[in-house]
Amino acid sequence: MTSHHDIRTARGHHTMNHSMRTTSSLNARGRRAARTLAALAAGVAAFAAAGSAFADPQGFLETVHKHTTLINTVPDNGDQNPYAIVVAPVSSGSVKAGDVLVGNFNNSTNLQGTGSTIVDYHPDTKQMSVFATVPRDLKDCPGGIGLSTAMTMLKSGWVIVGSTPSNDGTTGTKGAGCLIVLDNQGKVAKTIASPNINDPWGNMAVVDNGASATLFVSNAGFGVGGADGNPPVFKQATVLRVDLDIPDGKPPVVKSETVIGSGYGAQADKGVFLVGPTGLALSADKKLLYVSDAIGNRINEIEDPMTRDTSAGVGRQLTVDGLLHRPLALATAPNGHLLATNALNGQVVEIDPVSGKQIYARWIDTDKAQSPPGNGDLFGIAMTPEGDGFYYVEDDVNTLVLAK
Repeated sequence: MTSHHDIRTARGHHTMNHSMRTTSSLNARGRRAARTLAALAAGVAAFAAAGSAFADPQGFLETVHKHTTLINTVPDNGDQNPYAIVVAPVSSGSVKAGDVLVGNFNNSTNLQGTGSTIVDYHPDTKQMSVFATVPRDLKDCPGGIGLSTAMTMLKSGWVIVGSTPSNDGTTGTKGAGCLIVLDNQGKVAKTIASPNINDPWGNMAVVDNGASATLFVSNAGFGVGGADGNPPVFKQATVLRVDLDIPDGKPPVVKSETVIGSGYGAQADKGVFLVGPTGLALSADKKLLYVSDAIGNRINEIEDPMTRDTSAGVGRQLTVDGLLHRPLALATAPNGHLLATNALNGQVVEIDPVSGKQIYARWIDTDKAQSPPGNGDLFGIAMTPEGDGFYYVEDDVNTLVLAK
């Protein structure tokens, strides 16, 4: 595992170069002035050194020092291309609190949209087990199974994962997919399919109240066809709010579905299946939902996501371009900043959502097999339970990595 700790900042770096020359011809006043300037310079230098030694971090990424490859995520059936990452909030069934669930998007022959497994990494034993193998021909899921980045585990133990399926690894044969509800042993309990769900794609934002929950899911399949030639961008992708009731001991029940965002671009792509809105994250007060718009190379925000009953369109632009290179999954650091993985290089970008300022872009995948390094390798990201680091996948080599 190559670890590269290059942090680019939006702050300038200022250096001070004091050069003093004295000669024997200086008079007493000149020598005193020279000594005074020298003392001032020494004081400024000492102050700057002390400031740099004790300054608070400007962001979360500069507190991350090490990248550790934890596991190869390929299970016995050969599934590849890890996308979704979820850290278990509770112990339930075969899953322990703090376990890391990882979903695979491809099957053993590397066809996209055909992966059917979720693996479980156990940090306490550093071992991996298979949590779920979803039947590929699940009849209640339109188009079958291809497990996407849309996944969560609820406090009640239910795991919900999106399917963006294909028959041949391309969008030409894709189906609308569904949300699959798994019990705490990884068995299918039910599916959720509706006209509002079409290729649930990006990481979910979730509010979990135990007996009820609210899911936010991006749907990138509307209008998208095959990837041959120069496929068009369809501005039909949505963000859907799904409100759930969770009866005691029974699978979640959909109480309502509301499209709260619409008009995002989505495009078929031979290399990455499709490009569409991917990352979702809520502000701490839940008054804003942040959406990574991959086609627009920006992060947008939707107001009042918990309560609005109409679409906000694409919302308001928070930040665009700069260090972003097709932003994918989003996570929220303990300082409230957003972390966005880039699709087109191996960097994660830290953003202050209050100011919209992009603070850093840090290399977390420097694989030079791609150009630029890490191009196409990153996808899912999830914070550790302690908030002192984050998990991410390198899908080119099928690994789960811890940065902290």
